[in-house]
Amino acid sequence: MIVTLTTIAMAAQSLFIAYPPPNHQTTSDRVFFLGTAPQNGDVLINGKVIERSASGHFAPSFPLEIGENIFTVKYQNQEVQIKVNRQLEKQEIPVGIAFAKNSLTPAVDTAKLPGELICFNAVAPPNATVSVQLAGQIIPLQPRTLVDLPDNKAVLVGSNSPSQSTIMPYQGCAKTPIVKEGLNLGKPRFQLTLNGQRISQEGMGNISILSPIEFEVAEVIADTGTTRSGASTDFSRLTPLPKGTKASIIGREGEWLQLDYGAWIKASEVRIIKDSVPPKSIIRSVRSRQVSGATEILFPLQMPVPVAIKEGEKTLTLTLYNTTAQTDIIRFDDDPLISRLDWEQIAPSQVQYTFNLKSPQQWGYKLRYEGTTLVLSLRHAPLEKRGEKPLSGMKILLDPGHGGPEDKGGVSPTGYREKTVTLIVSKLVRDELIKRGATVIMTREEDVDLDLPPRVAMIQKEEPTIALSIHYNALPDHGDAIKTKGLGTFWYHPQAHSLAMFLHNYLVKTLNRPSYGVYWDNLALTRPAVAPSVLLELGFMINPEEFEWIINPQEQKKLADAIAQGITEWLNQVQ
Repeated sequence: MIVTLTTIAMAAQSLFIAYPPPNHQTTSDRVFFLGTAPQNGDVLINGKVIERSASGHFAPSFPLEIGENIFTVKYQNQEVQIKVNRQLEKQEIPVGIAFAKNSLTPAVDTAKLPGELICFNAVAPPNATVSVQLAGQIIPLQPRTLVDLPDNKAVLVGSNSPSQSTIMPYQGCAKTPIVKEGLNLGKPRFQLTLNGQRISQEGMGNISILSPIEFEVAEVIADTGTTRSGASTDFSRLTPLPKGTKASIIGREGEWLQLDYGAWIKASEVRIIKDSVPPKSIIRSVRSRQVSGATEILFPLQMPVPVAIKEGEKTLTLTLYNTTAQTDIIRFDDDPLISRLDWEQIAPSQVQYTFNLKSPQQWGYKLRYEGTTLVLSLRHAPLEKRGEKPLSGMKILLDPGHGGPEDKGGVSPTGYREKTVTLIVSKLVRDELIKRGATVIMTREEDVDLDLPPRVAMIQKEEPTIALSIHYNALPDHGDAIKTKGLGTFWYHPQAHSLAMFLHNYLVKTLNRPSYGVYWDNLALTRPAVAPSVLLELGFMINPEEFEWIINPQEQKKLADAIAQGITEWLNQVQ
């Protein structure tokens, strides 16, 4: 008898498969099956009896061939067939005289300043002669031996070693012509010669040269402009730019603009204006002022310039780009947070300010422009209220991960969802924190949809002492769902590192749980700079044994108490 997954789920879930879904597509070389069945009897996948937990749950992994893979899951008189399609992750070398599909780059409209390098790529058969014709020039492309780097997430399963690429792309670069005004060079034409045959193919992206005398200036119109180290979301984030920041545009790639200090930003986050002079500023004196719970440092500038922030051990460094110092005097009185301010012109157009702090623990910062004055707000340590409950005066934000019908989060062998357990445990943690005197803010208290931006906005608005995002873990297809278990902790800003390490070690020791590790990770809920923000992955929903611990009400209460007590002890340690 063959029945659908829906039928099985409705029929008392005697055999239930939570993952993979029917007709699953992946680029992984293996996939795990997550599900459950009553303890009596065997579960077979493609005729092989699989191991199950004491509760009947299973999560075995199976290798995948390129193309369609068919798996038959049997339990007693029930049978489910699941198709998994493994797709190639990399481009294939074309057979015959041809370029590989979508291999010609630049594939988007691209603009460069006069005299800058522009590079071209193509994937073609071995031993071919490949070149690009652009604006009357012939640019030869040479075969290159490259090393493939794994996806960032590979480190989560301990497999982030590079490997020799099976694809040898053809690459070549040339400098753009020196011109007196902007110039459209058109689309490049790629040429390939092999065994006496020759083909040519027009590239997708138009190439142009920016004007060297009429500058395009980008002004940030988003509340914070997201900047990156390259022209796509695959590249690393840099310090966000406050609204109003201005910088010259020195390059374009599709929807991305390169700013004069090196960062890239999406065109949708700026407005473009024409100017005959690139945005630059001088700076003279700097002053500070005390506001409630923070020290604000004011940098008067002639125009809003790009900035970068770097936190260190008892230091915070701010760099102003496109700025030259004319500084002779700075007044900086004794401050509860800052012991000394040092500054240096580290490059012709970069001024760097280093704040030497009285404590290694930092509590968050904000950047904004008031007209052309940059305001850096550094938060003070939370006030300690002796003689009261240990967390009196502390505001703690809890973010129960996922929620609602659209974002259910991870799934367990039984189909129980991450969104449900994160809310249960977050409410238990809330109650424990309130007992200790804390004020607790919850991003959600019901099973509702809540996107990431509103969660982040709540942290920015509330400015809590700390922010914790509560989650439970899963793995990509090539992970081992049976062997992988334990608590994981994630941080982004150095100000959150101490909290992440302390809380992780405290929970592992107190609860006698395995450690999955502590990770620096570029996650939405770890990125807020206004407070130490940490994301907790409190176990693996997909692990058949750990799942039982996750949903055990007594263990949930112990976990909530341990989180609250860990926060209490960390705050006592760092204040």
